[in-house]
Amino acid sequence: MARTVARLVVDTLEELGVRQVFGVVGDALNPFTDAIRASDAVSWVGCRHEEAAAFAAGAQSQLTDTLGVCMGTVGPGSVHLLNGLYDAAKSGTPVLAIAGQVPQSEIGTDYFQEVDNDLLFKDVAVFRATVTSPAQLPALLEVAVRTAVGRRGVAVLTVPGDVGDQELPDDRPVRLSLTGSANRPDDPALDEAASVIDDGGKVTLLVGRGARGCREEVLTLAERLAAPMVITLKAKEGFEGDNPYQVGQTGLIGNPAAAHAMDHADTLVLLGTDFPYRDWYPEGKKVIQIDRVAEHIGRRVPVDVGLAADVGPTVRGLLARVQQRTDRDHLDSAREKFTKWQDGQRDLASPGHDGGLIGKVRSKFDNRSHLVRPEALALAVDAVADEDAIFTSDTGMATVWLSRFVEMRGDRRLLGSYNLGSMANAMPQAIGAQMLDKDRQVVAFCGDGGLSMLLGDLMTIRTEQLPVKLVVFDNQRLGMVKLEQEQAGLPEFGTVLDNPDFAAVAQALGITGIRVTRPEELADAVKRAFAEPGPVLLDVLTNPDEIAVPGKATVQQGWGFAIAKVKENLSSSSR
Repeated sequence: MARTVARLVVDTLEELGVRQVFGVVGDALNPFTDAIRASDAVSWVGCRHEEAAAFAAGAQSQLTDTLGVCMGTVGPGSVHLLNGLYDAAKSGTPVLAIAGQVPQSEIGTDYFQEVDNDLLFKDVAVFRATVTSPAQLPALLEVAVRTAVGRRGVAVLTVPGDVGDQELPDDRPVRLSLTGSANRPDDPALDEAASVIDDGGKVTLLVGRGARGCREEVLTLAERLAAPMVITLKAKEGFEGDNPYQVGQTGLIGNPAAAHAMDHADTLVLLGTDFPYRDWYPEGKKVIQIDRVAEHIGRRVPVDVGLAADVGPTVRGLLARVQQRTDRDHLDSAREKFTKWQDGQRDLASPGHDGGLIGKVRSKFDNRSHLVRPEALALAVDAVADEDAIFTSDTGMATVWLSRFVEMRGDRRLLGSYNLGSMANAMPQAIGAQMLDKDRQVVAFCGDGGLSMLLGDLMTIRTEQLPVKLVVFDNQRLGMVKLEQEQAGLPEFGTVLDNPDFAAVAQALGITGIRVTRPEELADAVKRAFAEPGPVLLDVLTNPDEIAVPGKATVQQGWGFAIAKVKENLSSSSR
């Protein structure tokens, strides 16, 4: 008996090693979910929202460096996939989305729930097509998978409701042979780059995700050049732990040491990063950029030598050419500033911070209710989390606290919506990560706004019995928006959240919920949450007025913040 379209797709997923498909069942997907029901290797994970399904699939793709898969049914179901698929696209990770469509005879008639999927996914997908005949398969599926993997993006196959269960006229084997490759620049280009480095004075490395596969080579280059290493948020994983050259992040979530390392260099070497914030690149420097994606070269900062190649073989080529540096003043200065900054950050998280003279003065303004400091929460989690834990973080202040207080040492992994900057990503990404391995610890740093946006998928965690630890920074605010408003001199407006007791909500859903309202409760609560074998939601009421000072705070930001506070106080006193 010939295979159906749906059976072919599921068999192909088995061959690719895909273990889970995320989505919401219904109409055009019924043939696919029935084929998954009969599969011994692929399981269906029913989510409460397709956006969560797409985030979960993207998380699995990023963690395994293979294809993630999600499904959305006709019309609204497919529309709901979009945000998670955009995150996968901007993260450069391969995801296959199967989208439902109305029956073929109804396409173009404005039928119930009809949406033009090929138009809908035009911007987000590197490949998209509608299956109008079983004869198009398996070739169309092969092209979709190869394009998603080869171009590291999203492929969307739309399947009308009357096509999925049709039999294939030519049930030939699927051919998905894919081989990876690495490339390096030719010798003259490497010679030019080495010459610029050797003649370029003090060097600072800006290291991104694209360099994570060649840690030892990059550390050797830093040692050879006596160069401080500024690491992007995505490069925390891979370059933060046991690294005597790193000085943390630059940008709004960064620190003064990283800013100093960038500003006082004569030459910047960008390794596998497309760090997007132009204002944080210093002017007047020689710049060398290595990136396997040619269009990344020079689009953030003018580049003197651009090498469109893989970081590993390119760095190995440079190591054979660049000279050993003996002057370590630039490196030592940046590291000294970094250590001093880290000590100051730990002081903020210390239990006695609000009790000292400086703490009492500050707390009049930034912790009037003596709530838990978010710094203390992040540091407490860092202390108890496993050395191979997978962390996810919501966009906003939760990411700031993770970036500053959680070290990606050992085999820890890190996921977030760090290119798209979506809200509500941490929990669904944690779902995808935990489905890969229920014995590995997964920790989600959730903002209260992000968690509540996709709150329904707490039920997915309960249903699948995923032992995820959800750490909720419950400051009853859209914290990053509040900070943005105040830095611009605007009084806080529209950011206050009328939150429920999230721990009680979790308990009502059958998940262990723990609520922390006072600093003295924090340490024991974190230990108890991480000792619990099943899923836990740790709801911690954190200080809404805590601010994260960037690496280079400007006078304009300072005045803006002061003006905003005056306006807020005047507004509250007039009520």
